[in-house]
Amino acid sequence: MLKGIDPRVTPDLMDVLMRMGHGDELAVVDSNYPAHALPTRSGRVVELPGLNVVEALRLITGLMPLDGFTDYGALWMQRDGAGDTPDPVHLEALEVIGAALPEGAKARSIERQDFYAHAPQSYAVVRTTENRAFGCFILRMGVVF
Repeated sequence: MLKGIDPRVTPDLMDVLMRMGHGDELAVVDSNYPAHALPTRSGRVVELPGLNVVEALRLITGLMPLDGFTDYGALWMQRDGAGDTPDPVHLEALEVIGAALPEGAKARSIERQDFYAHAPQSYAVVRTTENRAFGCFILRMGVVF
């Protein structure tokens, strides 16, 4: 047990975050996402049972800096046919992400099929027990100054 670390941060999550570097991406997904069928660069799937995606994002962004040097620090999956109109799960998550983004950085939406094509380029996947559809996000690792 470590002091000052939220006990919901699992050893697997800590290991993944510690191995990531600037520009690496982390997919944080809902329970519908085929995490084991779409392997990532590391092949790692971190399970966070009992946490919804908003709770997981709050936990992760408390440890992981988001990137402010590219055109996005985070991506969120669009609902089919909805374009940039966020669902309630996106609105809740974007509050958390927005608070963690460095000044000038942005969170952008990405069409669902493009998300499925992009996510396997991530370093790893964190799967939550979020049951709201389209509750999937990609966080891009920034730097600590």
